[in-house]
Amino acid sequence: MPPLDANTSLTDWLSWLETLHPTEIELGLERINDVYKRLCRHRPARYVITVAGTNGKGSTIAMLETILLHAGYSVGSYTSPHLHHYNERVRIGGIDTDDRTLCRAFERVNVARQDVSLTYFEFGTLAALDIFARHELDIVLLEVGLGGRLDAVNIVDPDIAVITSIALDHEEWLGSDREAIGMEKSGIMREGIPVICGDRHPPASLLQRASELQAQLHGLGEEFSFDTDAETWNWWADFGHGKLSHHGLPQPALSGGFQLDNAATVLATLQCLVAMPTDRIDIEEGLEHVHLPGRFQLLASEVPCIYDVAHNPHAAAALSMSLQALPVKGLTRMVFGAMADKDIALIVDELSPVVDQWYLAAPEIERAAQAEQMTIILREQGISEDNMAWYGSVTQAVDAARAEAEEDDRVVICGSFYTVAEALPSHV
Repeated sequence: MPPLDANTSLTDWLSWLETLHPTEIELGLERINDVYKRLCRHRPARYVITVAGTNGKGSTIAMLETILLHAGYSVGSYTSPHLHHYNERVRIGGIDTDDRTLCRAFERVNVARQDVSLTYFEFGTLAALDIFARHELDIVLLEVGLGGRLDAVNIVDPDIAVITSIALDHEEWLGSDREAIGMEKSGIMREGIPVICGDRHPPASLLQRASELQAQLHGLGEEFSFDTDAETWNWWADFGHGKLSHHGLPQPALSGGFQLDNAATVLATLQCLVAMPTDRIDIEEGLEHVHLPGRFQLLASEVPCIYDVAHNPHAAAALSMSLQALPVKGLTRMVFGAMADKDIALIVDELSPVVDQWYLAAPEIERAAQAEQMTIILREQGISEDNMAWYGSVTQAVDAARAEAEEDDRVVICGSFYTVAEALPSHV
């Protein structure tokens, strides 16, 4: 490939980034920190909120972003992975960054790195931080890619650290139990800053680390919580300087009962953002207008389809609960594709009580579980051969599920971001 520059296409840049480093993941901050010091002279924004957790990070950032935008602040957001286009990862003012801006940032990162080898995610993180720093933003929201302590976004000291749910995922990198994983997530904390925890039962390792840092820890079910009415919900908090509350709030536009945990965490985060106040109208508008594709997203048609990026047992359990809360008279037909390195057996175990027919397929990525592995796992979970079938692609599986669906049936697509990306129309 010829030398890359700002005139190189985004597609070519991304293809090259996939070859730059010998491994897809290499945790550690020394390499990226060296490049960051050469690349960025300023913080990415006046205020930085970093969000870590096993599930719920994207939803939390989407709600924060929408509320803060309605309040009139300039906001940058960095999230991953994307569904359809890389541009989705870097947003300013709620708008995906254009190809030209990304390519210019990639060129600057490439110059600044000199001979340092960076992973795809590290390179992209530096490009996002460079773009944000050039826009003089009020606030930037950073989503941790993997873990927290050694993740690329942790090169930036946050003003507020948010930790959503903590569950088993990426055990080969983060540890085999919640205590080890909690310690990795706690790595985004800094001494004395507010820490908002959206896990009702945080690991002792996280609590201990917060104590060591004298962080201002506020936990769901402790310093803040919520309850629900028929169509609204009520939030309250007591951070030691008087009780705060909001009654009769609208349900978040993101579906799924678990989203109230995320919304409550968002409101607690906003209360700690003293220098950037938001009022009740901002909160209501943000909750009602937040949009994030692939999170229990229902597309109504002749055959209702639900798209959900659930890709680990904890997320699968939440999806199962949401499906049970919205029963159908007919069958639930599950289009399912997962990565081979996931605990597929436990994911299937969580979903199987609400699934009548399985449509299995591998998304177009090397890490995807293939036919033999998937069918063996489902057999071991007690699922009959009559209730599963393998298809050559995700789109073929979706077409088959829709074609076989009868009145009052529904189709659910889940198992991976990649599975949903191949099935979900790009315009929604």
